[in-house]
Amino acid sequence: MRLTRTLRAAACAAALLLAAACDSSGSGSSSATGLNPPDLKAPTKLGRTEGQVNLVAWAGYVEDGSNDPKVNWVGDFEKQTGCQVHSKVAASSDEMVKLMKTGEYDAVSASGDASLRLIAAGDAAPVNTALVPNYKDVFAGLKNGAWNSVKGQMYGIPHGRGANLLMYNTEKVKPAPTSWSAVFDDASRYKGHVTAYDSPIYIADAALYLKATRPELKIEDPYALDQKQFDAAVALLKRQNGYVGEYWSDYLKEVSAFKSGDSVVGTTWQVIANLAASEGAKVKALVPKEGSTGWSDTWMVYSKAKHPNCAYKWLDWIVSPKVNAQVAEYFGEAPANSRACAETSDKNFCTVYHAADENYWKKIAFWNTPIEQCLDGRKDVKCVPYAKWVQAWTEIKG
Repeated sequence: MRLTRTLRAAACAAALLLAAACDSSGSGSSSATGLNPPDLKAPTKLGRTEGQVNLVAWAGYVEDGSNDPKVNWVGDFEKQTGCQVHSKVAASSDEMVKLMKTGEYDAVSASGDASLRLIAAGDAAPVNTALVPNYKDVFAGLKNGAWNSVKGQMYGIPHGRGANLLMYNTEKVKPAPTSWSAVFDDASRYKGHVTAYDSPIYIADAALYLKATRPELKIEDPYALDQKQFDAAVALLKRQNGYVGEYWSDYLKEVSAFKSGDSVVGTTWQVIANLAASEGAKVKALVPKEGSTGWSDTWMVYSKAKHPNCAYKWLDWIVSPKVNAQVAEYFGEAPANSRACAETSDKNFCTVYHAADENYWKKIAFWNTPIEQCLDGRKDVKCVPYAKWVQAWTEIKG
């Protein structure tokens, strides 16, 4: 199961500064970024498989039975395709970006805070979705996202999605919170027992809260912050720091902290809330009234992949109904394939994870990569790029 998504400083983030100026498109689509990726072509057909495929992935995405003999969706893939799988687990999005630049890997399970970097640098190739038969069954809300496409061209195959929730101890946090104010403006009530996700991308959580509570800042997209907006988010997080007992990236540690009472309120994932409750912690989790941030991972193919045919076979395999259901349950996220829900061992799984509830996902601002060319389409200002988010996160934590 996933243990971490901690981000480290990204030397590659600077590549996005080279993106072209914004166009006049709407703020909801990737075309608003003004990204003009290198002119790469997606394949029109597949050739013979090359006998192997080299993958970079989050822990829990490429399981071959070595971690748990009962968890193996790689073995059948190898038998059916003849493509031997070699995988490298990455601990962060930044590590994924760096590994893909080595040219040693064919595909990567990129989160939204890495995907635009890969696209802008020419490391991720456009994907011909017609060559991935199972793509037709991917939930519509995961297609043509601001994090996985540019001007209507998909740059990968969606894998799954999850929300960053507010979790609280039902015995110690009363009344039950409905707003992120519980960890921001009201955090002093739980001094030393507030927890927050340990990543520069958490700045977007503060921005999302400010979007609702400080309309004068005119925040439209929590990943598109001009200097004034960014400074306000950083200031909020610096105040919050005085009340935070622990920043977390390992979800087993967060479970332990809520069980012991060291943490009573903070950000979480559905899988953590489920695990904590199953182990006796008195917790509940929700999407607050302001909405939440979240992630959607995308399998992307390296633009100079040595084994592109096997890579395409993997993209189709990993989002096939049965396999996508296995990955989702093991990893703890909503599957991407709409037919996967019929294949889960827990028949309530997709209900708990809101897999088919598009109204639920409309409240989630999926991770994206902050760049100078504002993702919300503004032309009159520059936005703060990801590299600056990394620097600010170090200052926030002191």
